[in-house]
Amino acid sequence: MTGRQRNRGHIIPACAGLTILTLTLLSLLFIAVPLDAQMTEQGFREEFESLDNWKPLTFPKIPLHSIYSIQKEGGKGVLVARSDRSASGIIYNRSFNIYKTPVVKWKWKVSNIFQKGDEKKKSGDDYPLRVYVVFKYDPQKAGTFEQAQYNALKLFYGEYPPHSSLNYIWANKKYPERILPNPFTAKTQMILQQKGAERVGTWIDEKVNALEDYRRAFGVDPPMEASIAVMSDADNTGEKATGYLEYIEVTGR
Repeated sequence: MTGRQRNRGHIIPACAGLTILTLTLLSLLFIAVPLDAQMTEQGFREEFESLDNWKPLTFPKIPLHSIYSIQKEGGKGVLVARSDRSASGIIYNRSFNIYKTPVVKWKWKVSNIFQKGDEKKKSGDDYPLRVYVVFKYDPQKAGTFEQAQYNALKLFYGEYPPHSSLNYIWANKKYPERILPNPFTAKTQMILQQKGAERVGTWIDEKVNALEDYRRAFGVDPPMEASIAVMSDADNTGEKATGYLEYIEVTGR
């Protein structure tokens, strides 16, 4: 794995073995806010008046970072995420209970898709915009082998890495599947929420049930505590794009 082709799809470890866990964890160390910070039972709505509620998420050996800013459109704040051969993200500073507030809504658009982007290849694992639901590792519900892996990582790094994640992407290709494993690790499952260039430049409202999607993607119930992250990345393809988010809402319905 090179610096330009690394596990950042991701924000989670693979659990096939401690060596893989350690390699994939390198990207996790830069999550700025623990998933147990300020957990809400009522959900939240982020309308991007500022970036005060977000912390940067960067990755080792990736010198070019995507740029996140707020601009006004029609009197409303809009998150603008620009990637140019770059990769980084932002993570929300509050977590939520996936069983009480499983529904995630957002409104987004993108300037373009990536010509070299391919959801099934490591070399094509770039997206003009993606919304993560990241799940906290729960040691009380882990098996003996998994506990040993995570405990070793906690001893080395000082905290547990996340358990798993859903990754809602604006896909570059029109694969027939709705859910695909990330090419770097099956502990991230990618939901192909939009596919291809047909709706590029158009604002789209999305509504998903992350609890139901997790059960479909992983075949089990998720850990209770989750958080939201956003990323635009183009380091593998070497291309560039701009993504826009008008709001993100986590709710019970």
